[in-house]
Amino acid sequence: MRSKYPNTIDIFLAFLRLGLTSFGGPVAHLGYFRTEFVERRKWLDDRSYADLVALCQFLPGPASSQVGIAIGLLRGGYRGAFAAWAGFTIPSALVLMVFAYGLSVTGTAADTGWLHGLKVAAVAVVALALLGMARTLTPDRARASIAVLATAIALSLPTAWGQIGGIVLGAVAGTLLLRGVPIADHVVLACPVRRSAGAIALIVFFALLIGLPGLAALIPTQSVQLFDTFFRAGSLVFGGGHVILPLLQSAVVPPGWIGNDAFLAGYGAAQAIPGPLTTFAAYLGTMIGGWTIAILCLIAIFLPSFLLVIGALPFWEALRQQPAVQAALRGVNAAVVGLLLAAFYQPVWLTGIRNAGDFGLAVAAFVLLFLWRTPPWLVVLLCAISGAILALPG
Repeated sequence: MRSKYPNTIDIFLAFLRLGLTSFGGPVAHLGYFRTEFVERRKWLDDRSYADLVALCQFLPGPASSQVGIAIGLLRGGYRGAFAAWAGFTIPSALVLMVFAYGLSVTGTAADTGWLHGLKVAAVAVVALALLGMARTLTPDRARASIAVLATAIALSLPTAWGQIGGIVLGAVAGTLLLRGVPIADHVVLACPVRRSAGAIALIVFFALLIGLPGLAALIPTQSVQLFDTFFRAGSLVFGGGHVILPLLQSAVVPPGWIGNDAFLAGYGAAQAIPGPLTTFAAYLGTMIGGWTIAILCLIAIFLPSFLLVIGALPFWEALRQQPAVQAALRGVNAAVVGLLLAAFYQPVWLTGIRNAGDFGLAVAAFVLLFLWRTPPWLVVLLCAISGAILALPG
């Protein structure tokens, strides 16, 4: 009799499908994950998924990749975590490496019609994700109000501090206002990681974070300096790839490792392909020193996510059972909806909707997703084709 838990290959293939089709950036990824693992595969219930998202919003680094690693870890242990990361990450990393090698031939990433069609598809995908999460996480006036305030904070402070402020607001407001809210039966997250292993992972994380700058000064080779640079980028930034990418620009362009035009070309390409934006590290590594440096940079920028997720999950189950933590989590989850709404406006809406044609295409894509239950990959393909047609000279 087959186990009810997926094996490593099942996990890899599930995330590979998402790695090949999940356009739209980190906000859209959370919607794809919810559709795939809560609604379709039922690996998690809605509340457990929301709690995982809340935890990863607290942690620095790319939140959507961390949620994927956490789902893989819960379902298949350490091998499952690696399989989830590999399936979701490798496709975009390979595309960006090929793009880097071919940049001398292809030139800069132009804003062609089909690329813009992908941005319009992201509008529909994120809108559907927002609708589904809002129904679950903001079902009353108090939580809807927290979401609106978090949106206002994030839009007023369009930096990582705005996102942190929204999350802190949600935690405080939840603790004060939502203790008496009835909740569904608690579903235990059966974490396969022992607390001792989690503690070791956290110790390794802080040891690398503190020790790598000294090691880079002691051994001033390019490889060590790059590992330090990309590890810190994955360790100290809240808000996902949209925040990490500008930080990397200030880290790799001034030293002369890569030119600004080449950086911007890769930046555009990274936002036009499926999968996590953080795989932009593979492009930068390829431009700096070929495929071996690309692998080094990719490992360095994602290693903090592995260490933090492995370190936090063993303690998370005990924490999320506490009444005060449950109330804070309800507030944080409502704030996450607000942060997603802010991200839906900027950058998703503002970069995707430029005219009436874009708006009509986005509405059609949303109807296909919401009413006709069309597979997201097909909607993305149709939007890319439609974008190319709309861009044809009249």
